Amino acid sequence: MIDVQRLRVLRAVAEHGSFNKAAGSLLLTPSAVSQHIAALERTLGHAVAVRSTRGVTLTEAGRLLVGAAEAISDELDQVRARIERIGAARPRLTLATFTSGGRHLLPVALARFVAAHPEVELTVLEAEPEQAVPMVRRGAADLALTYRFDGPVPAGPGGRPALDWTPLMEDPLSVVLPRGHRFTGRASLGLGELAAERWVLGCLKTEAYLRKYAAQAGFELRVAASTTDYFFAQSLVAAGVGVSLVPSVSLAPGPGAVAVEVDPPRPARQIGVIAARGRAPQPYVGTLTGALLAEAGAGARAGTGAVAGGAPGAVRE
Repeated sequence: MIDVQRLRVLRAVAEHGSFNKAAGSLLLTPSAVSQHIAALERTLGHAVAVRSTRGVTLTEAGRLLVGAAEAISDELDQVRARIERIGAARPRLTLATFTSGGRHLLPVALARFVAAHPEVELTVLEAEPEQAVPMVRRGAADLALTYRFDGPVPAGPGGRPALDWTPLMEDPLSVVLPRGHRFTGRASLGLGELAAERWVLGCLKTEAYLRKYAAQAGFELRVAASTTDYFFAQSLVAAGVGVSLVPSVSLAPGPGAVAVEVDPPRPARQIGVIAARGRAPQPYVGTLTGALLAEAGAGARAGTGAVAGGAPGAVRE
């Protein structure tokens, strides 16, 4: 049987590329690390690490074991988190969420959930998808309100525990212009028409989309300001600093700015819920997901967003 502690040592060796550095990170001696690796190799009957003057490299067997060790570590973290909940005086539910989606969907959905389940100790943590999804993997969050643009949700390393994606709504992007701009009277416009403009960025992912579009359209993106807050970005647009591309749930242009739709195919991000696919049912996760679906549907009927198409499914790794 493979010892879990020896897998932990191998992961550290793989991460640091050195027995000495791995020993320092694990608070062990280099000799102890070497002994753990040797014992692991005896158990397997195969070498897992090769030392050279450039450091330590893993063999194919070693790389396979590290992948398995990451999956095992994620599973153990999930189990540990659930055991802690078993011993708690009240049932707990932790939700990770990105700011603009939480601002749009959570107030009504959480009020509905709390009214139905006052016994649950609810915790909400702010996190972007690249932080939120690994939190669900390791059990630090039970579910995450998150989003994706063209590609899959950033799922993080490893393939277990498996994650499920429940689509909630489509969040189309609009151009925000300073009031008095020559295009403010338009019903919609193409991003290529703004090739000469300076841009105010409200999110790094929006920047990646804009740069890709600019390259395809043959112009260079000129950045006037870069922020991580769509609301701050819109205040800069209102001040005349530049123009911006903003998702619908974050639109709040104020008196000094105007939002104009983008010509089809209109760029959009998909908002949804990520949860771990467990062997045992998690009723509170399902209940909160249902409340979020109801609120997304209500928003679509009110014209503030479109319900995302497609059925729930596994996150693509």
